[in-house]
Amino acid sequence: MPSRPPDPPSQQLSLFDEVPTAAAPPSAVRPTSAPRSAAPAAPPPAAAPPAVSFAHPRAHREIALSGHRIAYELRRGRRRSIGFVVGPEGLSVSAPRWVGVGDVESALREKAGWILRKLQEQGERARRLQASRIEWRDGTALPFLGETVIVVLDTRTTGAVLNSDAQALPGVPRLTLHVGLPQGAAPEQIREAVQSWLQRQARRIFEERCALYAPRLNVRMKRLALSSAATRWGSASADGSIRLNWRLVHFALPVIDYVVTHELAHLREMNHSAAFWGVVRSVLPDYEQVMGTLRDQVLPVLD
Repeated sequence: MPSRPPDPPSQQLSLFDEVPTAAAPPSAVRPTSAPRSAAPAAPPPAAAPPAVSFAHPRAHREIALSGHRIAYELRRGRRRSIGFVVGPEGLSVSAPRWVGVGDVESALREKAGWILRKLQEQGERARRLQASRIEWRDGTALPFLGETVIVVLDTRTTGAVLNSDAQALPGVPRLTLHVGLPQGAAPEQIREAVQSWLQRQARRIFEERCALYAPRLNVRMKRLALSSAATRWGSASADGSIRLNWRLVHFALPVIDYVVTHELAHLREMNHSAAFWGVVRSVLPDYEQVMGTLRDQVLPVLD
């Protein structure tokens, strides 16, 4: 189940430079008296949103789309049409060798709205990703089963132990993970201890959820393995093997249940046909409500 040296840029006018406006000429005749009534001054025009520059690290062409400078990668190949991919690096365009640059740029202008929207989404996602980078220290926070857990370095603890405070104040995390390390522990030690604990919890939770949903789907799972895949939340094999990404443990149970059900359903339908989705819906009628969470939520960066 799917969950993806630059050339030096040429000198150009900065997109953020402001063009000075000419001053209004003085009036040729100075009025001797004020007018009896003056019309209210018109409000100043709203400022246009600032132009933004998006540059792919392997860009060798650029184009202006709706006032925004887009530097994009252009790749030629044996294909029949022009294709666009907007990823974390920026805009990449693939075109047949026989298509001229003018036709490529016409296609870009035709899709300008979609391209700009996707570039802005990628930029926002990159900012959220940077903000989610974990600083491994006493008091750091990370998501676990949809809640926030606080890491507490505690030499009185052996291994890692999860404590919950049911009386926590509103807005205060009720979960603390006590890790048996001293205050001066290296970030790598803290990360290894916490990540190992998360993986153990993932296996336990996945086994419980598979045991719950497999009978409901009338399938038999023969083996469960944890995955660290960068682009897949899970996979299923015809021999009854299921692989689930341990990072799912960051999500709340409804999301985990959807992925578990999705992969178990493949043991009946090894495809994504209408029949497959019917199998999923038979036990999770509202599964579509949690699908967006898998696409949109940015998980903590643990490295």
